[in-house]
Amino acid sequence: MSPALIAASLWAIAATVVALLPMRWQYPPGIALLIAAPVLLGWIAMLHGVVPMLVGTLAFLSMFRNPLKYLAYRAMGKPWEGPA
Repeated sequence: MSPALIAASLWAIAATVVALLPMRWQYPPGIALLIAAPVLLGWIAMLHGVVPMLVGTLAFLSMFRNPLKYLAYRAMGKPWEGPA
């Protein structure tokens, strides 16, 4: 297994552990994971191509769908009603 895939696996485990934390403790590590994701996805794309990167992108979007929705609503100036 390549270093990029090992790092992505560790990222997924870290994201799972962060999700188990109380909400007030999720923000700092969650933001770090959110920032690290594009770097990992780019690394995967460089080593393995576009298809594995797209699989990783789908996994990332699935795990961070509510924070990404929140950021999208804020960017559009709409009020956020929380996860449905």
